[in-house]
Amino acid sequence: MREGHEGTGPGAITPDGCAVEFYSRLPVGDEPDVISAAVPAGAHILELGSGVGRVTHALLERGFTVTAVDESAEMLERVRGARTIRASIETLDLGETFDVVMLASYLVHSGDLEVRRGLLRTCARHVDDGGYVLIQREGADYHTNLPRERVDPSGFTLRMVSSEPVGDGVNSVRAEYEFPDAVWTQTFRARPLTKEQFEEALAEAGLRVDRYLTEDGIWVRAIRVEA
Repeated sequence: MREGHEGTGPGAITPDGCAVEFYSRLPVGDEPDVISAAVPAGAHILELGSGVGRVTHALLERGFTVTAVDESAEMLERVRGARTIRASIETLDLGETFDVVMLASYLVHSGDLEVRRGLLRTCARHVDDGGYVLIQREGADYHTNLPRERVDPSGFTLRMVSSEPVGDGVNSVRAEYEFPDAVWTQTFRARPLTKEQFEEALAEAGLRVDRYLTEDGIWVRAIRVEA
């Protein structure tokens, strides 16, 4: 397990505390709509942190080509129809570039600064000249007004239980996912970032914001800054 990360519940748990069985049940949201509207039709997408392919499969159905990367073999076993690569994202170097590089699942908020720097350098290293990097950020209230819960239309309850400071601007976050027949929990470390801090992190990796894709600022399209 990565330091400060833990997961409980049925089935395999990944190094960052994610439960494979839970993500296999999780329905896809509006991510494919946001992505499709922001990138060229038929683009080749490098999906960093694909998990079980929840978004991957929806993108394939829309005519995109996807190379799916994840550090968990158990997650990648669930991916169908895409090229899969098992690797740590922060050290990935495929020696090739893509129309689009996608870093979703709030990975940019890694509590480990060196991991975050590695993630963003990987994005910059793999995007074509003129290509796009799509990044999913935390919402403005992600670490506040806790605990809170939401009942998903598909039938499970998501609870954000707590977010407690552990030093150096990092919070330890605990989440619970309750289905009628199973419960999973995840504890992980996340670093809240203001808009300014986020853009500074991009700049450090040679990237800059091209456009905020959603009104809440959660989805961002970035481009590589030419040296």
